[in-house]
Amino acid sequence: MRIVTLEEHFSLLIPGVQNPAGPPIAGNAPAVVADAADKMTDIGAGRLADMDRNGITVQVLSKAGIHITPSADQFEGKEAIAFAQKFNDGFAKKIAERPDRFAAFAHLAASIPEAAADELERTVTQYGFKGALISGTIGGAFLDDPKFAPLLARAEQLDVPIYIHPGMPPADIRKAYYEGFSKNINFGLATFAWGWHYEVALHVMRLAVSGAMDKYPKLNFIIGHMGEGLPAMLARCEHQFRNELSFLSRPLAKTITDQVYITSAGFFTNPPFVAALETFGIDRLMFSVDYPYASNADGRAFLDKLPLSPADLAKFAHGNADRLLKLNA
Repeated sequence: MRIVTLEEHFSLLIPGVQNPAGPPIAGNAPAVVADAADKMTDIGAGRLADMDRNGITVQVLSKAGIHITPSADQFEGKEAIAFAQKFNDGFAKKIAERPDRFAAFAHLAASIPEAAADELERTVTQYGFKGALISGTIGGAFLDDPKFAPLLARAEQLDVPIYIHPGMPPADIRKAYYEGFSKNINFGLATFAWGWHYEVALHVMRLAVSGAMDKYPKLNFIIGHMGEGLPAMLARCEHQFRNELSFLSRPLAKTITDQVYITSAGFFTNPPFVAALETFGIDRLMFSVDYPYASNADGRAFLDKLPLSPADLAKFAHGNADRLLKLNA
């Protein structure tokens, strides 16, 4: 069976560019981060061998977080734009070595929305990239902020999705909500164990209740981790907002399920899958692993045990991703 995964990460070291966050992978980094370091820059034999062992046909890659290489949005102005361009150029060269096995989401200087829109168009039209991935808030702002209109409009025009991936919450949020424990527990609560998942759910909710999804009704978003908690909360939100959102053209839940796809990245148990399936439907769900933070073997074991019909399993394993991203099967 063809299997496509699309929350899979890669980092490209760019000569002469210093990481404002400090040296890559500090010695006291949490194990889930440190253990992925050696695999992150590999887009060759090691990664392909792991894919082959687990029957993964295609990985759609995106830039990993700032613990390996910096993000464009850590820089200012022309430097941010240039970093995104250099990263995407190097990324495209790597993808071109095995276009049968890899595709890509663009890395953008999202803090400069017009330039980000231009870079998205360049990478889609010149390199065949499949959309863009945004990690967390952008300078503390969410994509519903009107300043991001050029980026949202361009993505809709190009008919490519925006993947909203978790990112480090702002410092004030971390201090108020997630500190008071050891350094690694503080980090985990703020990020991969809890906090940044619910920030992504909030990001999606803001795009809906602000009317941004209504403004760009053909724009699709992708979120990972079995919906970042959103499937469990969507009915509650619609019920509680039933008198406040009459200005939307669709009910809140339909607005979101019309325009949001969910991947299983990093979640390999049935309860969150069932919640996502019952809330969004099989046509909006896509298999992913979150490699190298998560194991291809664990992901494949989960996929193989899902109680789905052959037709629905094919949609989940590759069909929905092929359709959304226009992948060449």
